[in-house]
Amino acid sequence: MSERGVDGGDRAGTSPAPTSGPRILVGLTGGLAAGKSTVAKMLAERGATVVDADRLVADLYRPGEPGAARVRELFGPEALDTAGAVDHRALAARAFTDPEQRRQLEAAIHPLVGERFRQVAQRHEGIVVLEATLLVEAGWADAFDLVVSVEAPPDVRLARAIARGLSADEARRRLAAQGEGDARRAAAGRLIWNDGEREELERQVDELVRDLRLRLGPGGAR
Repeated sequence: MSERGVDGGDRAGTSPAPTSGPRILVGLTGGLAAGKSTVAKMLAERGATVVDADRLVADLYRPGEPGAARVRELFGPEALDTAGAVDHRALAARAFTDPEQRRQLEAAIHPLVGERFRQVAQRHEGIVVLEATLLVEAGWADAFDLVVSVEAPPDVRLARAIARGLSADEARRRLAAQGEGDARRAAAGRLIWNDGEREELERQVDELVRDLRLRLGPGGAR
């Protein structure tokens, strides 16, 4: 596992002891091709510790990790490779073609991701961000001091998704599966609109960082 803005090798269980300095926990979310990862990178460039939920999942799916054990319990040993890591293709064939099995997987893995993030957050001061597409759906919103959702109009997101290599049909399917995003926006204490020039996006991120540092107080500036 690695975090943007943090030196490599910072794995749960092998990192420094928890810090006692001020920190503010930010949940960063957004729909497909809204620009969540772009905002995450900007936050890291401004000194925030940014943890990618997908990387936490990848770490949990390694041999001997609790995520791999839960996948084996749910889907059997055929869901793991010969080394004991989760076989992503085998898992996708089971969990992502059956809505009920996908719900079972998410119910098993989301708590592990939340706990792993808490372990990481305790080792850092200042602004600590979890970047997660399903942050609200996983029930994590209340665990953060602030939830930020990156938003863009559906037609803009569709065009971006196609530009990234998805077919038009696949992009539309994924957008439809994510719904209108009403619950995500309702849970967010702050919206960042990524439907214009990059300079405007940078301005919004700068404003967010200034506000977060004010909430941290003098001892939390980075």
